[in-house]
Amino acid sequence: MKRKLRIEDVEISDDSNVFVIAEIGHNHQGSIETCERLFTEASSAGATAVKLQKRDNRSLFTKEFYDSAYEGPTSFGKTYGEHREFLEFDFKAYKHLKKYAENLGLIFFATAFDQKSLEFLVELKTPAIKLASGDIKSLPFIRKVANTGLPVIMSTGGATMHDIELAISHVDPEQCALLQCTAAYPAEAELMDLRVIQTFREAFPSTVIGLSSHDKGILFPVIAATLGARIIEKHFTLDRTMKGTDHAFSLEPQGMRKMVRDLGLGISSLGSSAKRVHDQESRGVRKMAKMMVWASSLAEGHVITEHDIEFKSPMDGLSPQHFQEVLGKKLNRQVQEDDPVVLSDLV
Repeated sequence: MKRKLRIEDVEISDDSNVFVIAEIGHNHQGSIETCERLFTEASSAGATAVKLQKRDNRSLFTKEFYDSAYEGPTSFGKTYGEHREFLEFDFKAYKHLKKYAENLGLIFFATAFDQKSLEFLVELKTPAIKLASGDIKSLPFIRKVANTGLPVIMSTGGATMHDIELAISHVDPEQCALLQCTAAYPAEAELMDLRVIQTFREAFPSTVIGLSSHDKGILFPVIAATLGARIIEKHFTLDRTMKGTDHAFSLEPQGMRKMVRDLGLGISSLGSSAKRVHDQESRGVRKMAKMMVWASSLAEGHVITEHDIEFKSPMDGLSPQHFQEVLGKKLNRQVQEDDPVVLSDLV
């Protein structure tokens, strides 16, 4: 069964390019203009899609948590609720940003964190819905997302295989993508568990597999792609020193550009599973490989022994693969030292 997922006009499969999501999240800091700049830079870097995070904060958080003090260097309000509200865009802003992204050739969608946000995104007509790692166990909510009929992209940070199997059982596996994810910010190398990508591919043969990567660099997404990940989600910022919790482990434009480049090269380098000889190898092979030559001058009628042959470069004659074939044969003409061994000279 061939795994594939279509989001708008882009088909994601084992044979496709990597679908690169520039995760904007709230790195826009509540500014439409900053968000537009992020979209522009993401497009320039070669991303396929941009993604925001949508929360209806009052329905998502308990009142106590919403009203809890949240003052610090990364805070945009005195309480957690104020902080979150500052970072939210309304429907008009989302509609504008969706159009702005589309004009740049980007696919635009968002993570829905709650029922009201899901309804918000469905009304906006986003082409897919992202589910955060925190909702991998929210089975009733997963069912509601699946019931929209939109492609579902699920992150799996903090989940066991049992959790993931339960979650997948509530969606159409052919309309879902599953992203290996480690919910650490940032995630260090020893926490990435990239071999899980292969585990997912074997366990869910009709589901597109990817990586939501919280590491600080570009190496791990490229490794993930060579293991079969065809969606890569990476947090994106204009400047890692900007105010906010996610900027420090996000990619800046140059990093995103390099990652997209290396993802393309990584997939291309996998090539064919059949061992081939390429035309481009011929010059190097000729220079390095060896042919059989005569070790000394020999008279007509001489019977060939192993001492009569040496192996020298370049490869302009008979391969050493034919060594056993010439032993014991007679020369039908005189040959000189370093002359190539030619089968027609032997009887």
